[in-house]
Amino acid sequence: MYSRARLSSIFRTTASSASPPRAPHLALAAATERVRSGTFGPEDARHLLDELRRRGTPVPERALNGFLAALARAPPSTACRDGPALAVTFFNAMSGAAGRRVLSLTFCTYGILMDCCTRARRPDLAPAFFGQLLRTGLGVDVITFSNLLKGLCEAKRTDDALDVLLHRMPELGCVPNVVSYSILLKSFCDNRDSRRALELLRRMAEKGSGCSPNVVSYSTVIDGFFKEGEVDKGCDLINEMMQQGISPDLVTYNSSIDALCKARAMDKAEAVLRQMVRKGVHPDNWSYNNLIFAYSARGEWNEAVRIFKEMTRRGLLPDIATWNSLMASLCKHGKIKEARDVFDSIATKGQEPDTVSYLILLDGYATEGCFVDMTDLFNLMLGDGVAPDVRIFNVLIKGYAKCGMLDRAMIIFSEMRHQGAKPDVVTYLTVIAAHCRMAKMDDAMEIFNEMIDQGVAPSIATYQCLIQGFCTHGGLLKAKELVFEMMSKGMRPDIVHLNSIINSLCKEGRVVDAQDIFDLLVSIGLHPDVFAYSSLVDGYCLVGKMEKALRVFDAMVSAGIEPDVAVYGTLVNGYCKIGRIDDGLSVFREMVHKGIKPSTIAYNIVLDGLFQAGRTVSAKERFHEMIESGISVGTDTYNTVLHGLCKNNSFDEAIGLFKKLQAMNVKIDIITINIMIAVMFKTRSAEGAKYLFASIPASGLVPSVETYDLMMTNLIKEGLPEEADDVFSSMENAGFDPNSRLLNHVVRALLEKHEIVRAGTYLSKIDERNFSLEDSTTMLLVDLFTSRGTCQEQIKYLPEKYHFLAGAGSS
Repeated sequence: MYSRARLSSIFRTTASSASPPRAPHLALAAATERVRSGTFGPEDARHLLDELRRRGTPVPERALNGFLAALARAPPSTACRDGPALAVTFFNAMSGAAGRRVLSLTFCTYGILMDCCTRARRPDLAPAFFGQLLRTGLGVDVITFSNLLKGLCEAKRTDDALDVLLHRMPELGCVPNVVSYSILLKSFCDNRDSRRALELLRRMAEKGSGCSPNVVSYSTVIDGFFKEGEVDKGCDLINEMMQQGISPDLVTYNSSIDALCKARAMDKAEAVLRQMVRKGVHPDNWSYNNLIFAYSARGEWNEAVRIFKEMTRRGLLPDIATWNSLMASLCKHGKIKEARDVFDSIATKGQEPDTVSYLILLDGYATEGCFVDMTDLFNLMLGDGVAPDVRIFNVLIKGYAKCGMLDRAMIIFSEMRHQGAKPDVVTYLTVIAAHCRMAKMDDAMEIFNEMIDQGVAPSIATYQCLIQGFCTHGGLLKAKELVFEMMSKGMRPDIVHLNSIINSLCKEGRVVDAQDIFDLLVSIGLHPDVFAYSSLVDGYCLVGKMEKALRVFDAMVSAGIEPDVAVYGTLVNGYCKIGRIDDGLSVFREMVHKGIKPSTIAYNIVLDGLFQAGRTVSAKERFHEMIESGISVGTDTYNTVLHGLCKNNSFDEAIGLFKKLQAMNVKIDIITINIMIAVMFKTRSAEGAKYLFASIPASGLVPSVETYDLMMTNLIKEGLPEEADDVFSSMENAGFDPNSRLLNHVVRALLEKHEIVRAGTYLSKIDERNFSLEDSTTMLLVDLFTSRGTCQEQIKYLPEKYHFLAGAGSS
């Protein structure tokens, strides 16, 4: 924008023109035409000013006002970037001592100038022109006041504008009209003060205000409430408006639909759509687009398609944004074929897919791993003359990289430059992340350095990706270097990201590395939070280093961070796992003493620890304490108690508890059934076990592989191998594939029962699935081949590949 000082300097540099001056109205008319054609600039304004001064005759007010008004509305052009500013500067130069004698001004002139101030983003100058107008005695009208009100509102002087509207205008004999009020209403709403806008609207509706609100006045305030999230107030105002006999227009209805969609009140939004149709207001593209966009964003693609079809039935042609929104919703929910149908429909409706259309569908194909379709669509895009931009290439690279097809991703990465698309920070991040996932850290760093050489500034996410990669793959020193490098560039490491690294390392048992990152976090001035401390506590507990876990716990308390129930539970679990149940109970009691209510998980840990230690009486006491304390007792708790009773040979109590659960209709899961099947077999009740197994479908449960494992191995031990075979067949018929553990268990059970031929059948199943023999299975086979018992005749029925074991026992 040209500054006033710069434009004024142009007007100070006047020079005589060889051509005789034209009549003022002709000179201004010619200048006005050039303004409208976009060829009038500051230099032309200087010549015009010089010509008018040399002529020395009064400038016709109508011609001057027309010229200034044209400048006020002139769009930016090569000749003049800011017409309104040029108009103000021209007038100021013209009204100087030398030009004052040729000016013929009216209040309209000042109104135009005030409008120019607002358009030139100098609303603070508008009141000065209004003051000049008052001093001239030319009078004022409502339009002039409207321009003043706009200037004051744009200058954030809304209170002054309100004073002018309610007091100054009446004092000067000017009655505000609906436009005057609307300027203030819009200003209040733009400043998120719809409450004051409503007060002014109420005042406007009062008798004696001089004018009544119209649909624009109401719609302005309604939209203001909607934008502030006050949907109910906006809807109430619509009802009030209709009670006043003012019918909502298309703008009002669209504003309402948009707000209700954003508030996720889709039923109400559709009700508004139906209402507007009943009232004879025809919905437009925007009415339907709001609904389609909202349903798409919510993932309700069926609803989005329904609205889309209704839109086309009403004869409205969807714009490309509508098509794209619908495709995006379908792709998001894996409906890639339907999305392609929508894409193909675009051309049949006389429109052309844009880059975003291709982008959405390419991303859909990439997400679904449909790389042939993705490549075909990309080639179609090139054939249609649509130039792929960096976003398109990013989608292709991301698709291949996500599926581990790094070579293809790198081919696209190289190709995009030949296509004139420069990789951006997203491109580099995608490629770097792919290399990090595949532990190719040297290559990742090479690409990172190339990124910097190409002038693409790494983002925080880029550094975080590399830091995570080096931490995961053993490059802790390099990870630290990158942390300090990003800090030197003004990027502060994110504690959430470092917490994630600490947590991942701890879960992998790399607690020493996790401690290193924790110490780094502290050294760079970040304050560890409860998540960082609890991750370390969990890590040390996982590897059985309880003293160090306790030191971290104490440091956490010293730092003023109150441990939560999860941290206490982790410590209790750590002690219980290494058999230090009393220390675990001590921590549990401390938690209760601190006023922290134990969670269900915390009680489950204690119960499991006590049962593991054989302290059944204490476990049962804790269980009753848990119930009496009102702690939620779920399936996991009951399973812990049932398993604990079973482990400690309290079978009758386990059966009694199970019957109580059934009588109380307590929800159980397949783990509960598995525990009780094991109990039944241990109590020599094979029929009870078979009954439980048969009742699984009626309970709404699905057997697990462990269920089949329990049934088969125990039936074999009970001397019922044929029934075990039947269970295996039922498993396969149900679509379950046996795992290595089950097959090894079955083979061992059969070998122990001297069912050699049948064991051979299951050994073949192990071979078919490329499973390995467990050590205990191998040892049983070795014993079989080296023994001199009654089974020797049957050994030949075992698969040939195992016959080499015959010499293993003597070697």
